[in-house]
Amino acid sequence: MNLYSKTRGINRFPALIDDFKWLAKRPEVIARGLKVEPPQEIIDWMNRETKLGNAALAAEVERTGDPVLKKTLAWSLEVNEVIDAIVGEGVAPFPLVRESLEKAGKKADIMVVSATPQAALVKEWENQGLLPYVSTIAGQEIGTKKESLRWAARYPKDHALMIGDAPGDYKASVANDVLFFPINPGDEEKSWEAFLNEGLDRFFAGTFAGEYQRRLLDEFDRHLPELPPWKTV
Repeated sequence: MNLYSKTRGINRFPALIDDFKWLAKRPEVIARGLKVEPPQEIIDWMNRETKLGNAALAAEVERTGDPVLKKTLAWSLEVNEVIDAIVGEGVAPFPLVRESLEKAGKKADIMVVSATPQAALVKEWENQGLLPYVSTIAGQEIGTKKESLRWAARYPKDHALMIGDAPGDYKASVANDVLFFPINPGDEEKSWEAFLNEGLDRFFAGTFAGEYQRRLLDEFDRHLPELPPWKTV
């Protein structure tokens, strides 16, 4: 759901709802007569909340005492614990990420935009010694990727570029009239090599927009299937 489909990278709460919807279509579930439905309490909360993060959910649980939202919060906090444990193991960035940041930082301001909680982002970038390369980190508590990327409006047209690995990243770039360089899921090392040796130079030279970006986007789309590999009923 969050890695190998066209919903890659979406916020965990909409992803949770989508998980329930796909689970209901699994042949094994249908064959056993199980009825799976997305919890309406989560859907209602998402419809009235703009910042879909643990802080906002915790406030809602405190206000309403809703048992479904309380269980959802416990799940989300456990997700953070798992992420924290993984980051704590010192997972290194892809090859050439550091070199790309060094090269980009000589001419550009670098901002991290993510649906990941702020604390996890800061810890991960700090653990890898990457914080000195960035001027701002905007996690899920700051807002959506679209909202956070509005900072790019301070730069002239075609002078802002988003590097992303999810369709939501591209949509956020389009909403803010920002160029986009995709990191192809499953082919990340090749993508970072292309960015360092070609994409970044084209961005600084003003030749990124147009045909070059379209070719990148076509390849990106081919890496993300719309339907799961298993057969639905």
